[in-house]
Amino acid sequence: MAELIQTYSETLRDAEGVEYTAHAYGEARADGNWEGWIEFHSAGGAARRTNRETTQPNQEALRYWASGIEPLYLDGAFARAS
Repeated sequence: MAELIQTYSETLRDAEGVEYTAHAYGEARADGNWEGWIEFHSAGGAARRTNRETTQPNQEALRYWASGIEPLYLDGAFARAS
């Protein structure tokens, strides 16, 4: 089951001007590693999600990865999200 790892303070806007907040999510895999992705949620309920952005050996490493994400990375992830 997916777990919220981190919420970011940055707000991103799509081409129509809709604002989204960014969240890092992760989930344990059968092999014990954790994979992480970014989800973007609007106040109106719209959501966009990237494919897997990273695979880490454990949840702590995934939290560390998520803590280092910069606004520029979020911009790129937003463009990749569907």
